[in-house]
Amino acid sequence: MKFDPFIIYEDNHILILEKPAGLLSQGDHTGDENLFDLLKEFIRIKYEKPGNVYLGSIHRLDRPVGGIMLFGKTSKATTRLQDQMKAGLIKKKYLAITEKHPDIEEADLVHYLTKDESKNKSKVYDHPKKDCKLCKLHYKVLANIKGFALLDITLDTGRSHQIRAQLAHMGFPIKGDSKYGISHGIKHESLGLFAYQLGFTHPVTKEWMEFTHFPPSDKNFNPFKAFFPRPNG
Repeated sequence: MKFDPFIIYEDNHILILEKPAGLLSQGDHTGDENLFDLLKEFIRIKYEKPGNVYLGSIHRLDRPVGGIMLFGKTSKATTRLQDQMKAGLIKKKYLAITEKHPDIEEADLVHYLTKDESKNKSKVYDHPKKDCKLCKLHYKVLANIKGFALLDITLDTGRSHQIRAQLAHMGFPIKGDSKYGISHGIKHESLGLFAYQLGFTHPVTKEWMEFTHFPPSDKNFNPFKAFFPRPNG
C-alpha cells in the first residue's frame, strides 16, 4: 500500500502520528501490513538512510481503532518513554461511541481483566481473580444521539482491549464491536473508538507535551463532532 502518514509532531527523538483504523500497530501472525514496518520504510526513504532504521514502539492500538500513536526515534528516547508508560505517567484519552446510553453520566470503572490469547479476547470481572490484572478508566458522557452515546474516556491502565471489554461488561459496548457483543460488527472495520489525546514528558527536554487530534471524517463520529471536548479538556 502507498503509505502517506499523518504526522502530528516529529523531532530528532520522537514521532507522533495518527494510526488509521484497520491497520495493525505491529506485525502479527496474519502477516498483514502494519504501521510499525510501514513507518520504518517511510523514514528510510524520507531521510535517505542507507542502513537499518531505528524505531521504538511505546504502545499499541487495536487494529480497528484509530488515533494518536507515539514512537521513539532513538533507543534512549524509547526506553525513557516506555518507563513512563509502565509507571502510568503517560496521559491517554479516547472518544468512544457506545450502542447504549450509560445509566450514570460520569463514573470510574474498576475491574479485573484476563486475556485469552487463543481467542485474542479479554474478559473482565467485578472482583479480583487469579491471573487477572487491575484495569481502571474514567468516563464522562458528552452527548446522546439516536440511542448512541459519545463518551470521553481517560485510561488509567493500559490492558489489552481494556476499554472495549469494560464498556461491554457494563452493558454499553462500543458501536460496531463484533468481538465484544455486537453481532453486526464487521471484522477489522473501524470502531466507534479513537485515541484523541496523548500527554507525556519529552524524553530529552523533560518538557510536558500534550497533543490532541480528533477523528477524521468518519461515519461513526461525524454526527457527534459538535460535542467533541475542547483540546484542553
